[in-house]
Amino acid sequence: MEEQEQDEAYEQWRAALGVLLSDAGRLAAWQERRYRFAWELGAALTGASGGAPALNGPALYGVFLPSTGLCYVGQTQEAERRLNDLPVGESHPFATTVPPELWERVVVVRWPALLGSAPASDQEAAANSEAVVTGLALEYLLQLHFAPPLNSRRRHRDGAWRPRNLTGSKSRGALAALDLPGLWTLVRAAWLELAECPAPADGTSVVTSSAGRVVFPSAIHQGPSPLA
Repeated sequence: MEEQEQDEAYEQWRAALGVLLSDAGRLAAWQERRYRFAWELGAALTGASGGAPALNGPALYGVFLPSTGLCYVGQTQEAERRLNDLPVGESHPFATTVPPELWERVVVVRWPALLGSAPASDQEAAANSEAVVTGLALEYLLQLHFAPPLNSRRRHRDGAWRPRNLTGSKSRGALAALDLPGLWTLVRAAWLELAECPAPADGTSVVTSSAGRVVFPSAIHQGPSPLA
């Protein structure tokens, strides 16, 4: 997109928000509409669905946009809390940059569900480390393999953005990743299964697998609200 086109789109966005926030009543309606959608999306990400239990504990997650594809990868040790907040954005910064109304899909992989099928050496490495380190290792490998743009730069105190050197990283996750090749293969396969799953034709917003789920926010836009 050329700079002039970007500027025009930005001004259109500001003008649209100006209409939506133009008085106290519209401001309240905008707040309620956005929170209702975020609440429904959080419930779809974490609640019991299609015979699958509610999500909790360690998980990897990624957000996809219609044209960009995978744009962000994260990990958490408390999926029940972090994924609920992901679209709300009260403690998670992602939604303040990319509004959840624009997300194409969210992939969630519960890596502990795959650990029992990993080679013994991987299981031993995970057992000898904290769960958070294993989560960081798998998050690192997803970022390294797929290069999501919002994980590929880091902001600095001077207001500038600088690229992250993932290949040369000496972080805890990068170092631990060396001991988890088998688990990474399983996680990658589970991730791709969900990332490439077509959206259900019946408008269902959640598709589950043995290791996780994929949620389609656009189906929530189209369906009835449980809060109505």
